[in-house]
Amino acid sequence: MVSETDATRSARLAHAWSQLVDGSDAIADSITLTLFERDVELYERIGPELRADVRASCRQHIRRGLEILSGQSASGSAKELWRETGRRRARQGVPLELVLNAYTLGARVLWEALITHGSRAEGAAVDEGMLLSAARTVWANLDVQSALLIDAYRRESRRLHRQDLQRQHAALDALLEGRGADPAYVEEARAALDVGPDDGLACVTVLPGGQDHGADLDHTDRLGAVEDRLDRAGLRTHWHVRDGISFGLVCGDLPDEAGLVELLSPRAPARIGVALSGDGLAGFATAYLLATRAAQTLDRHDRRAVAVTDRLPEVLLVGSPQVGQLLVDQALGGLLAQPESQRDSLLLTLAALLRHDGSPTHAAADLFCHRNTVIYRLKQIEALTGRSLGDPRDKMLLGLALAAHGHEE
Repeated sequence: MVSETDATRSARLAHAWSQLVDGSDAIADSITLTLFERDVELYERIGPELRADVRASCRQHIRRGLEILSGQSASGSAKELWRETGRRRARQGVPLELVLNAYTLGARVLWEALITHGSRAEGAAVDEGMLLSAARTVWANLDVQSALLIDAYRRESRRLHRQDLQRQHAALDALLEGRGADPAYVEEARAALDVGPDDGLACVTVLPGGQDHGADLDHTDRLGAVEDRLDRAGLRTHWHVRDGISFGLVCGDLPDEAGLVELLSPRAPARIGVALSGDGLAGFATAYLLATRAAQTLDRHDRRAVAVTDRLPEVLLVGSPQVGQLLVDQALGGLLAQPESQRDSLLLTLAALLRHDGSPTHAAADLFCHRNTVIYRLKQIEALTGRSLGDPRDKMLLGLALAAHGHEE
């Protein structure tokens, strides 16, 4: 049971708080001025509408707080005010930390205002016990306010994030459908994806690896390392998935394709294809197609990045699988029909010869065998294929056929 002394003290404290209600706007304005001076960059960035809103909101909060502390209103009456403030600040882009700091500042200023008022001759007498009780109440209320505000802020942030993702995904889908060539749509896409008119643009595709798609890393896990490397290089990315392929629009001050490959290759989680979009948003659909085909030229178990410009013959073959099969049959048919051990040694020798422009000496050094062995195998290759490495056209056909056969394997 509360003693009479405690009840009297509570009544006196409520009376002291009530004497501050008429001056609540002045207290609120002093808090607002402190916030404006402390967070100048934020208010300049967001604009004057935030200043006006913060001033009005601060006045509303301080008056409601004093009414609650003086017993004129129930604390439950302010809950929706705190929630709405959290939602609104999230929409305005005010960092949660700054919002909570503002609430803490308001609680401290209110308590200091009570001390100042109690020390004046015309103020209600406020002794040390009352101050301690007031402090406990103010900070307890702050805990409740902060909890409600944080919950509302985070819920609104998640909702806004979902909306942003939906807009970004819709824009990426539209670009793959070719709408980047529509001048009427370009500005909408730029706004949704934060692409500046002078930004470089590229597409990065990340393909699942292994034979069992279900056992592969999921979309988020595959992209974590890729997105992190691009982010650390100061590049902006937006990701989406189409037909099981994760792809990203990369924009900013881009390096060339080789630079992007160098950036992404270390610790690559899967097959990655890279293609610049020289035509900006209008060329993104083509960049996606080329980056995807570049990645598809890699072995399914590879974990590295390749640029489309470094894989043009292979990309041509991936894009025309029927031509690739015809090349293999026509150029390598007789060789592939040989017993496995002979076939494999001839294929390795052919690849080495093509790497060294038909030189048996350099091919032998690559293969760790005698030059005469390579010459003997070369004669077998030419006899089985009906092609000569001394003929530029035959050499081109054998190189393409070998690339197509390697992709099939």
